[in-house]
Amino acid sequence: MSAEEWEKVLWKTQSYPDNHIPARYFLASLRKNPNFRPYTYWPLVLASCAITQHLATIYIFLAVFVRLKECSLDPRILVWITVACFIGGYLAWELLNCSRSDTARRNANGTKTLKSSILVFLALMALSPVLKTLTAATSSDSIWALSAFLFMLNALLADYSPAKLGGQVRERLTSVLSMNAAISSSVVLGSRLSDGLAVFALILFSVQAFALFPMLRQRLQATLTIFQALLTLLLSLLSICLTASLSATVSCIYAATLVAVTFVAPGILVWAQKYKNEIRGPWDVAVPKVN
Repeated sequence: MSAEEWEKVLWKTQSYPDNHIPARYFLASLRKNPNFRPYTYWPLVLASCAITQHLATIYIFLAVFVRLKECSLDPRILVWITVACFIGGYLAWELLNCSRSDTARRNANGTKTLKSSILVFLALMALSPVLKTLTAATSSDSIWALSAFLFMLNALLADYSPAKLGGQVRERLTSVLSMNAAISSSVVLGSRLSDGLAVFALILFSVQAFALFPMLRQRLQATLTIFQALLTLLLSLLSICLTASLSATVSCIYAATLVAVTFVAPGILVWAQKYKNEIRGPWDVAVPKVN
């Protein structure tokens, strides 16, 4: 072997083979978990609140559907509750936008939102008799299975990240697919109801829960931590209370799921960090550093 000192360069012709690495240099270049950022428990619990809120929304919707199907909930009451929630959510949205200086743009967006809401309201009212007979030739077992699959798809593809600074909500393909899955599931469930008004109330509530609320939830994630915690607690308690009178077993399953997602899963992730062992060395592909 040549006595020439080896250099880690490509532009220079050396007497060493191309894959030559001195043992001392090789071991000194080893790095363990170079890009690892350790997680702490409570920030993970706060980050999981968005998932808990979304699951609680699905549970609330299913409880409302069961009550409509069993005729224990007046559809007119549900319509008024949905309208009241829309007004409250719109006011909260405008309060979050108060810090923005573009008043003219906010007024134009508010007018556009109001017109779109009225249009959706009238369209659902006109389509409710058609939606009621949409799956008349399909068995109920197929409807339950399809609805469960669509809601699982909705939960998996939902966007749980907070909104950007400046109040802009990011529109991702996965979030659009998630919303479409939830609305489709609501439509097939609504087709099992016997009253056209009940179908209209359920679809209107689904638009509120799966199309409008996720946008407000993303905005609220950028606010104070206490708002996130209170909203999560409120939705969780509401979902458990609505199902408690229907089935104690289902209510316990709901409560266990919410507790597992909010508190148990972050703890498991923090505990599993000690087993992370990623070793990088000179054989790895170089990672460019871009300023």
